[in-house]
Amino acid sequence: MRSLPLNIDMHDMTALVVGGGEVAWRKVRTLLAAAASVRVVAPDMVPEISRLAASGTVTVRHGRYHTEDLENTFLVVAATNDTGVNNRVAEDARQRGILVVVTDASERGNCTFPAVLRRGDLEITVATGGRCPAFAALVRDRLAAIIGDDYGVALERLAMEREKLLTEGNDSTYNKKIVHSLAARLIAELSGHKESP
Repeated sequence: MRSLPLNIDMHDMTALVVGGGEVAWRKVRTLLAAAASVRVVAPDMVPEISRLAASGTVTVRHGRYHTEDLENTFLVVAATNDTGVNNRVAEDARQRGILVVVTDASERGNCTFPAVLRRGDLEITVATGGRCPAFAALVRDRLAAIIGDDYGVALERLAMEREKLLTEGNDSTYNKKIVHSLAARLIAELSGHKESP
């Protein structure tokens, strides 16, 4: 599936997870890490989701999925162990223009979760268009062995320099050239290479 790589600010956006098992739990964690407001609908839930509900971190409804559960939802994750339910969630969401991830059949949804490597504010994502999430995770792990926490530190340094340049009112072409040069130097230092002339 050809897709648009896009980072979405999920702060205060509502995400619905349909399902209460281990897969649903992993998606709940991902959504909470993105500051989404999370609701879960399932007849039964793993203890981790129940604990989050008890603490008020997520909202839950014990029971089977109903179309009304999609109300005021930006993103829905169909993560049940019932293909028929997942397909119904996907169809309902698509009809309403809601983003939908289907964990057992990515082609039924209109978006997928990539494997993510985070180093501070630096995010590197690896996606396979939903064709093989395990491969994406392995590539991410390979990158993790190369891209250490020092890249996140370098990003902070570079971001502060960029902010300083922006406040000085310099020409944007000049700023871009300076930031690019500094970024190239930092990356060269991090990878143990001498900076190119």
